[in-house]
Order: sequence, then structure tokens, then C-alpha cells
Amino acid sequence: MLRKKQRSMTQRNRISGYLFLLPNIIGFAIFVFLPVIASFFLSFMNWNGFGAMKFVGLDNYARLLKDENFKISFMNSIIFTLVSVPFTLFLSLIVAVWLNAGIKFVKWFRTAVFLPYITATIAVAVIWQLLLNPTMGPINGILSSIGFNHPPGWLSSPQWALLSVALVYIWNSIGYYMVLYLAGLQGVPEHLYEAADIDGAGSISKFFHITLPMLSPVIFFTIIIGVINSFKVFDLIFVLTQGGPGRSTQVLVYTIYNVAFKQFDFGYASAMAYILFLLILVFSYLQFRGQKKWVNY
Repeated sequence: MLRKKQRSMTQRNRISGYLFLLPNIIGFAIFVFLPVIASFFLSFMNWNGFGAMKFVGLDNYARLLKDENFKISFMNSIIFTLVSVPFTLFLSLIVAVWLNAGIKFVKWFRTAVFLPYITATIAVAVIWQLLLNPTMGPINGILSSIGFNHPPGWLSSPQWALLSVALVYIWNSIGYYMVLYLAGLQGVPEHLYEAADIDGAGSISKFFHITLPMLSPVIFFTIIIGVINSFKVFDLIFVLTQGGPGRSTQVLVYTIYNVAFKQFDFGYASAMAYILFLLILVFSYLQFRGQKKWVNY
């Protein structure tokens, strides 16, 4: 009798759990899963969003190999990721270690670093547009005052535009990864540092032999998330440069947006989206395969 009551209670709890999850599952199915499946089939079609769909097989994917615009966007996305992710994660880790050291006003500094991440992207972009203005911006004004006769054009220069957007992205993202690293640092057992102190280890030695190995799962997670987020960057590009000047900041997601919603070639845009998906999937797979060599759980 007792077992039956326990089973009944377990079943009720399980049903209650599924009911709580149901709204999220329905939302995921409608707004994520079904569009992903639909876009896969759409990548084999020629469709402008209004008329009848026409099956074209692999033609959309074949077009990618000849599309110079796609190649430039692909390389811009790679360069943006290679620049933004290492600097973002490195600076986030340094800030987290600094804040975790027990400095004064730690709550104020933590809030100040995290605030840009929760600020509206449009507001961030508008502020940085003013700061990076080549003629009236304060950054170039400071550079000119200290002896730089020809300061960079920043967002208006094809050579500097992508780097400028990466700079804004790094500044905007540090707070998010800092919070993750802070959580990881607070989970490092204190007795490890005490044992290292007894052995006479210095701060640098403790950082490389205790902090980094214990943080490796968090670092692994942030690398995966950082790469995915960098390949998905769109809002900053859209507000700051709209892919210009020329095509110097035209990344894959912005190109997908243009092809789909300006040129109304949804089949071709879906093919681009799946190439981006495969690129992220391959990177994530390689990371998961390689984690056994350096991640310590």
C-alpha cells in the first residue's frame, strides 16, 4: 500500500514537472525547432516569400562557392571571431580575478563592468558612434592632442571598421563572461590555496597551477558560448556600420539578413544560415573532442 502511494506521488510530481515545462517546450517548438526544420527544407527551394516555391536541389549551396559577397562575409566573420573572442575572454578573466581578490568597492566595480552587457544595444552603439566619430569624437580628439596627426577613421575606415566593431563588442561583452568566471572562482576550494601557501607558492604559480586548472570547465564553456555569440553578431553591425564602409564589416548574419529581407531570396539565405550552422557545429565538435586534454572536472 505504501509503495503504491509513493508511486502515485512520484507520478503526480512528474506530471506537475512536465506541466511547468510545457509552456517553454511549446515556445521552443514553435519559435526555434519548427523554423530550423523549415529553413532546412527552404534551403533547397527558390522562394521570394510570396509566390510558389520552386525546388532547385543543391543550386543554392552551389551558388555559395561562386558568391564573392559570401566569401567576404565568411572571412569577416572568421576575423571578427579571432579578434573578439580571445580578448573578451582574457580581459573578463583578468577582471574576475581582480574582483575576486577582495578589493574595496567590489560590488560597485562588478556592477560597472556588468552594466554595458544589460544596456540596450542601440544605446551602446549610438554612444560609441559619437566616441569614434573621426572628426568630432573625443577619442580622436585625445589622440590628436597627444601628438597623433592622423588618427584612425574608426568606423568610417575600411581598414579600421571591423576592428572598431570588435572593440565595441569586447567592451559590451566583458561583463557577462566576468560573472561566469567569478562564479567559477568562488567555487575553487580555499584549502588548495592554503596548501600552496604552505609550500611557498607565489601568486603567479597559484594562478597557473590552481586557478586556471580549476576554472578549465568554465573556460571551456565560455569559449563555446563566445564563439557562437561572435558568429551571431548582428545588432552592433546593423546600427554602427550596416556592413560598411564597402563590405569591410559585412559578416555572415548581416549578409543573411540582407539576402532574406532586402533581396527576398529566402532559399539562398537559408543555405547561408545552414553553412553558418555547420561552421559552428564543427567548431563545437572539435572543442568537445579536445576538452579531454585540458579540461579538469
